[in-house]
Amino acid sequence: MLRFLLLTSLAALVLAELEPQPRYLEDSTERVVGGEVAKPNSWPWQISLQYRSGSRYYHTCGGSLIQRGWVMTAAHCVDSNRDYRVVIGEHDLNSNSGREQVISVNQIYIHDGWDSNRVSKGYDIALLRLSSDATLNSYAQLASLPPSGQILPHNNLCYVTGWGRTSTGGSLSAQLKQAYLPLVGHDTCSSSGWWGSTVKTSMVCGGGGAEAGCNGDSGGPLNCLVNGKYYVHGIASFVSGYGCNYPKKPTVFTRVSAYIDWMDAVGIYF
Repeated sequence: MLRFLLLTSLAALVLAELEPQPRYLEDSTERVVGGEVAKPNSWPWQISLQYRSGSRYYHTCGGSLIQRGWVMTAAHCVDSNRDYRVVIGEHDLNSNSGREQVISVNQIYIHDGWDSNRVSKGYDIALLRLSSDATLNSYAQLASLPPSGQILPHNNLCYVTGWGRTSTGGSLSAQLKQAYLPLVGHDTCSSSGWWGSTVKTSMVCGGGGAEAGCNGDSGGPLNCLVNGKYYVHGIASFVSGYGCNYPKKPTVFTRVSAYIDWMDAVGIYF
């Protein structure tokens, strides 16, 4: 039976259905596997989603600033019973550079199709309405999103970014990391010996080798180069329960271009 892990940084969820169950890129103790520390604020739409516990806030997921008052992340990253804030312009979670903007989350919109008990169904996307608009500057910029329905070719150049764990069972990264994850076409990713039927057409795969997203990276962007410009084509969702960089089990992302119409319906206009 397949196992998978959702890529958040909270307690690990081991779900049992279908095939190798993914694990969220939020649960357990891991970050971008391989790769390197990113140049500070070189991905200026990347945000840190943090939840409150007691008097402190803790990083749990990534996300992308898509409008001055809106952030896009994974559905499995958010819980209506928690208090959240986003940190924009962040690089080192343990250090204040003076570039950060800290804004609380006012409202959470989760796709109606999301079912936490059926991760492989998809719809792992959420929009966060911020309590105030971000100030755009050289450290805080809006992500560029793809046109509705756009599918990129196999091996398209992409990068995953996040503060997730650097290895399966490792510790969270204090500094934002990036890793090269060439896109894996759906025909390959959904084939036997890879993810099989677990991966739907509303998902996109990246990597499958030594580098991968990992726990703590959930909700963060898959940044793909198209005509000389980076677009956020994916939202980090899950990896194999056998390990974040398990062979032929690429990091799986929600395909952003499949949800442009849904975002428009929520009230995000681009």
